[in-house]
Amino acid sequence: MRLVVRFLLKFLIGFLGLSLALVLLFKFVPVPVTATMIMNGDGITKDWEPLSDIDRNMVRAVIAAEDGKFCSHDGFDREAIEKAIEQNSKGGRIRGGSTISQQTAKNVFLWQGGGFFRKGLEAYFTVLIEKIWGKRRIMEVYLNVAETGIGTYGAEAGAQRYFGKSAARLTPLEAARMAAALPLPQKRSVTNPSGWLRRHGNTIAARVGVVRRDGLDACVYD
Repeated sequence: MRLVVRFLLKFLIGFLGLSLALVLLFKFVPVPVTATMIMNGDGITKDWEPLSDIDRNMVRAVIAAEDGKFCSHDGFDREAIEKAIEQNSKGGRIRGGSTISQQTAKNVFLWQGGGFFRKGLEAYFTVLIEKIWGKRRIMEVYLNVAETGIGTYGAEAGAQRYFGKSAARLTPLEAARMAAALPLPQKRSVTNPSGWLRRHGNTIAARVGVVRRDGLDACVYD
């Protein structure tokens, strides 16, 4: 029993040390690869760009689509989580309550999929990046590692793939269509959306103006 306890203690200390070291490293260094990129098996097309070279419309679009409270929460949108739990308990379409911070923690340090263990690790890494990285770095990393298409990762690679231009020159509608596809980039069309997806993209484009007007992206640029 002593050996087991000693092993578990050493494992815990090692995990905490390694995780903290990685979070500190990626505060300054671009994330080279993620588990999602490797496990998808579709090849990897990516081009890391600093946030200063990504159009503000893209930042506003993902806030409008994914996390309207990005600048005001501490990594967790408790109201959204409660609503997701309530809706999911009723069955039907599964609703997520993850913030951009949680998605970034998952994308960088963990793997896709559910389960309480992975969710617990996600919460742990979310707290770390909120405390150590801050909002601007979280947004920068998110927009460089998020899957934007089959084998395509990041805003720059997505912009080049779909619009043949740099992510530094995206219109509100282009950014909105990329943001609309983010939850299911392998199944949702960016360049020729139709039906609900087209309407959803147009709604996000309209919300980009709200994010700009209300300063909901201010924490990224302060």
